[in-house]
Amino acid sequence: MSSAGSDSYDGRRRWQALGVGLVAAFMTLLDISIVNVAIPSLDRALHASPADLQWVLSGYALTFGLVLVPAGRFGDVHGRRNAFVFGIALFTVTSAAAGLAQSPTWLIVARLLQGAAAGLVNPQVTGMIQQLFQGPERARPFGLLGATIGISTAVGPLLGGLLIAAGGPEHGWRWVFFVNVPVGIVAVILGWRLMPRRPVGQTVRRRSDPVGVLLLGVGVTLVLLPLVQREQWPGAAKWLLLPAGLVTLVGFTFWERRYARQGPPLFDVRLFRRQSYALGALIALIYFGGFTAIFFIFTLYLQIGHGYTALVAGLAITPFALGSAVASAVGGRIVNRFGRPLVAVGLLAVVVGLGLVALAIELAPHAPVPWVTAAPLLLAGIGSGLVIAPNQTLTLSQVPVPQAGSGAGMLQTGQRIGSAAGIAAVGAVFFSVVSSSGDWSKAFERSLLVSAGIITLALLAALVDIVRHRQHA
Repeated sequence: MSSAGSDSYDGRRRWQALGVGLVAAFMTLLDISIVNVAIPSLDRALHASPADLQWVLSGYALTFGLVLVPAGRFGDVHGRRNAFVFGIALFTVTSAAAGLAQSPTWLIVARLLQGAAAGLVNPQVTGMIQQLFQGPERARPFGLLGATIGISTAVGPLLGGLLIAAGGPEHGWRWVFFVNVPVGIVAVILGWRLMPRRPVGQTVRRRSDPVGVLLLGVGVTLVLLPLVQREQWPGAAKWLLLPAGLVTLVGFTFWERRYARQGPPLFDVRLFRRQSYALGALIALIYFGGFTAIFFIFTLYLQIGHGYTALVAGLAITPFALGSAVASAVGGRIVNRFGRPLVAVGLLAVVVGLGLVALAIELAPHAPVPWVTAAPLLLAGIGSGLVIAPNQTLTLSQVPVPQAGSGAGMLQTGQRIGSAAGIAAVGAVFFSVVSSSGDWSKAFERSLLVSAGIITLALLAALVDIVRHRQHA
């Protein structure tokens, strides 16, 4: 028997709650990548400008990242059910609004609100695992959550391609959004019944931290904006926002330390004194910088460079998704036995897999791309499954349950920033080579190696931790 505040959870009920949370997480994370393959169809239907299309893609990620930490803290203090149900309800409504869009502006506003709703939901899922599962038993649910993250990111183009093929070239993009509606309605009903209603510990009224919310929001916005708008904002002046954002985030850190003396802060920066949390957050930040960019450039390479359909482009990424799903489930079960070395093995497998993808393209330039890349993508997917779930388990293992939501929110904020930075860096290499040489294969190979290089940095961080741990053993 577990306890969630005053809500009692037996083994069956907490797994049911986890199932609802995983479905919601899958749905919200899927919308990061599923829209990529819908862009050509959407462009034809709404006559959107390049700037409009960029905001459709990046606006979701921007508001997603902004809401994570405040939403996680709200769940910690007031209980996760209200935040989860409101977030899913808002996500469902905004998905329907996006599918009904009659103009680019309409769709952009819907996507911004949809991203904020996703940011409300996701910290509640991670916090719920911390709340309903104790100690080593968290490994399995975190493994399932890691599989959900990996699959949703990788399978998005495939599901998008299937929906567009079913809905037709003119309106197929609308079904990319409409598919969320029935799932969201069911998730709202089950979430209200199953999610933890009360926070852990005494339900006393706590002071809010509006200054902390403002500083974090401004800092994350200043960091993300030049990254997500890199193609649409000409000139180098936009990059001045990055140091301004970093300075604001430093100010947020100092403010949170001061605020902690008088009450619970938005985010307890002392969590970074825990090596497991600090290092895990760093690895996640770097890994998502290389990991997310893979699907961005691969989709462009297949659809624009080779003329494959959205469905075929999605199928080509399926080996990665399958490998990630299986390895995430296994990794979650064995992470307590192997610890950080398991993450290092996964990172190495991803780097090797991506290198083999580049080699396959180089050695077989005229062969069907989905066939020659299937095996190395499977290897990379297996490696990814051994990174995301185990690293998340290790990172949050020492986070106190009353801070589980805000701790998970900060971890995911780092992932969103890493993803935006990685896509900006890898995309810059990709488009630079295409514009200078017109060689799509060469552009894909070089940008893939940049992704592998970024992931290698995460591997080095993991190896440093392993060496330090053995020295102190």
